[in-house]
Amino acid sequence: MTDETPARTPAALRQIDTYDVLTDEQAAAVLALLAEAARTDGQQAVSEQGRLQLRNFTASRSDSVEGGGGRRAGGAREGVRHLLLTVDGELVGYAQLEDNDPVEAPAAELVVHPAHRGHGHGRALGTALLAESGRRLRVWAHGGHSAARHLAQVLGLTLFRELRQMRRPLDGLDLDEPVLPEGVRVRAFVPGADDAAWLAVNAEAFAHHPEQGSLTQRDLDDRKAEPWFDPAGFFLAERGPEGGAELIGFHWTKTHAAERLGEVYVLGVRPGAQGGGLGKALTAIGLRHLAAAGLPTAMLYVDADNKAAVNVYERMGFTTHETDLMYRTES
Repeated sequence: MTDETPARTPAALRQIDTYDVLTDEQAAAVLALLAEAARTDGQQAVSEQGRLQLRNFTASRSDSVEGGGGRRAGGAREGVRHLLLTVDGELVGYAQLEDNDPVEAPAAELVVHPAHRGHGHGRALGTALLAESGRRLRVWAHGGHSAARHLAQVLGLTLFRELRQMRRPLDGLDLDEPVLPEGVRVRAFVPGADDAAWLAVNAEAFAHHPEQGSLTQRDLDDRKAEPWFDPAGFFLAERGPEGGAELIGFHWTKTHAAERLGEVYVLGVRPGAQGGGLGKALTAIGLRHLAAAGLPTAMLYVDADNKAAVNVYERMGFTTHETDLMYRTES
C-alpha cells in the first residue's frame, strides 16, 4: 500500500475499472508498474501470491481462451478482483482484492506508480476497495512506510497485524546436527506424487493462517512452474513403514537468485506431530541446504505475535530486517 496524498488529480481524468480476469496485455502493464514501484521502494508492493494471481496462468496454459480484447490465460481465480486505475488511458495504479476467507474480511494490496504519487490515486483506490468489499477490508502495507500509514489513517483503517521479515547470515553456519524424532525420516518432494499429501498437511498445519492454509492445487502448480522451484530443496518428513509412510512435516526452501538470498519459504508440522523438535530439525536441514548452495543470507516471514516462533528463530540467529503491516476496517 503506497501513495502520498497532498495533491489531487481531477476525478474526471481518473478512471478505475474492476476485472475478474486480466488480458495478457493488462497483466504485463501491471507487472511493469509493480517492477517500477519495487525499484523505487526497495520491495514489492504486491505479495508473491498476488503476483501469481495477477499473471493468471498455470504451468500448462492449456485452458487459455480468446476474448475480451486479448487472450485470457488460465481463467478467473475465484474471489479475486483486479482494480486498474488509469489517467487519460495510462495505467498509474493497481489494487487486488481477494475474498476467499469465510470468516475474515477481504484482503487487498495496492500500489501507485512512483511518478504519479501525490495526486490522490492511492486514496481513490482505497475508497474503491472499500466499496468493492462492502466496507469490510484488510489491506497490506509492505514495509510499513509512513505514506502507507497515512493512507490507512485517511481511509479509517486501524493496525491489525504485523508480519516480520527476519534474516541471518549463512556464512560459517554453525548449527547443531539436526536430531529427528524417533521413526522420522526426511526426503525430497516428488512433484505430482506428493502434491495431494502435501496440500493436506499444509492445510492442517496452517488452519489458523488464512493465506497459507488455503492453498489449492492450482496455487501449488503455479509455484512449481516458477523458475526458482527446486524439489531438491523441498524437504518432507515422514513417519511409518516404507510404502505406507505418513507425511507429518515439511520445510520448503526458496532461492532468490538475483538477491543471492535463501528463504525458509514454508515450514509446517502436522498438529499431532508438534512439540517433539521436528520443526527445529527441519529448519536446520533447510538452512544447511541453502548454505551448501553458497547463499550468504537466509530470510523468513513470521507473525510478530507468534512469540514462540519468533523466540525459536532468534535463538537460531535471525533478527528482524523489516516489517509488513496489515490494516483493517473496524469490526
